[in-house]
Amino acid sequence: MAQHEFDPGTITRPDPLLLKYWAITSLLSGPLFVVLFPFWYIRYRTLRFAFDDEGVSVSWGFLWKREVTLTYRRIQDIHVNRNIVHRWMGLAAVEIQTASGSSGAEMKLEGILQPELLRDFLYTKMRGARGLDVRTPADAGGDGVVPASNEDEALSLLKEIRDALRARRDGGAGGVA
Repeated sequence: MAQHEFDPGTITRPDPLLLKYWAITSLLSGPLFVVLFPFWYIRYRTLRFAFDDEGVSVSWGFLWKREVTLTYRRIQDIHVNRNIVHRWMGLAAVEIQTASGSSGAEMKLEGILQPELLRDFLYTKMRGARGLDVRTPADAGGDGVVPASNEDEALSLLKEIRDALRARRDGGAGGVA
């Protein structure tokens, strides 16, 4: 069985099953169907995804257009959510979280058919964007420090401050703990 390379660039819109899912959930709401379904229909018709070398973006809206763009570097965690109807229809929602301080996801990609492949792609891009060094501290020099070739400038500055404070404390700063 030949394996095909997963290309998220081909995912620009949610799967048409998402509209059916929203129709079912709107019908289950009873009389609120008249309000909910038009809202979900407009959202489905305007929902767009874009994946590029820098990050991922999602946009939707007719009267009030909303667009969220995240660089791979900002991604902290990725969740795949499926309720029972999602599973029955083969759909999923991929939620992307950042360190923004909000309890919910910063971005939600709805109507995804291959969520595990998308999640794995995003994790790979997220790790690549951070330039993680896969060596352990034991692989580093005798000091146990892993080289910081692609670290953020802010992280490097924080490490310098930490080291300066340790040196001050250990160097007899006169009771500073």
